[in-house]
Amino acid sequence: MNTQEKIVKNKLGLLNLAKTLGNVSQACQVMGVSRDTFYRYQEL
Repeated sequence: MNTQEKIVKNKLGLLNLAKTLGNVSQACQVMGVSRDTFYRYQEL
């Protein structure tokens, strides 16, 4: 697995966690990213 794949996998993990928990703030806290970052990933 190359670096690009690891980055994409991490981003998808955050999006899936938020969907599973039903709470964006909690998912961001668990993954250690800001809500702004979450919404930028979601937009992509």
